[in-house]
Amino acid sequence: VQRFISEDRLPHLLLYGPPGTGKTSTILACARQLYREREFGSMVLELNASDDRGIDIVRGPILSFASTRTIFKKGFKLVILDEADAMTQDAQNALRRVIEKFTENTRFCLICNYLSKIIPALQSRCTRFRFGPLTPELMVPRLQHVVQEEGVDVTEDGMKALVTLSSGDMRRALNILQSTSMAFGKVTEENVYTCTGHPLKSDISNILEWMLNQDFSTAYRKIMELKTLKGLALQDMLTEIHLFVHRVDFPPSIRIQLLIKLADIEYRLAAGTSEKIQLSSLIAAFQVTRDLVVAEA
Repeated sequence: VQRFISEDRLPHLLLYGPPGTGKTSTILACARQLYREREFGSMVLELNASDDRGIDIVRGPILSFASTRTIFKKGFKLVILDEADAMTQDAQNALRRVIEKFTENTRFCLICNYLSKIIPALQSRCTRFRFGPLTPELMVPRLQHVVQEEGVDVTEDGMKALVTLSSGDMRRALNILQSTSMAFGKVTEENVYTCTGHPLKSDISNILEWMLNQDFSTAYRKIMELKTLKGLALQDMLTEIHLFVHRVDFPPSIRIQLLIKLADIEYRLAAGTSEKIQLSSLIAAFQVTRDLVVAEA
């Protein structure tokens, strides 16, 4: 992108990828580099999903913005359509003609989360850039910069927890950092997990331990108590337990059975079933697994 700008050969752009990975920031930074402050308003048209971008707007304001040349100034105008995957098929079809017709003096930049929701005709007219989820190496320095500027008290494990829970979404990482620091003052692993309502690693290993080593009713009672005490959702517990299952050394055939069971329980939870019954089902799955392991041994 930097090279496109320096050579003054910016094509139409299509930026896509998960939220919080810097798509909008990238194009706004480009716009600031291309235009001076006072010409920004007349040269850049930015429309978001919250603005109306139906077919009438494409044929009206967008068309008239794109079709007018700028007197005195060479160069092109820039139209930024944020969250373009929320545009209707009709609007996208109307847009492709506008893009084609006014390439001379206007560049379009479409930003979306899902590439599949943009019609192929528009995809082929743009240069595509995929923004992947950010890696910890990229997120940590930025978070440390914010922490230093704001003077937040963050521990090493707190930082790790932020990166883990945000799963590559910078905006989410900063939001969690802010809410944890406002709620607790000190950002530690435990505080981050408590603030986001995620089960702690230690809680999950306890749950796993109870399910594999206690009898059914004891395990059920203890997990229910923990669930009520910490306000945990079974969905979150299931996601974390799944990671642990891969770490426990089960024989392959038994692990396969268990994972199928976990998948079933997750599916049933998504359908809105009773959490208590599904929790019993989860414990049952682990107890059956335990008996199988014992039988094989």
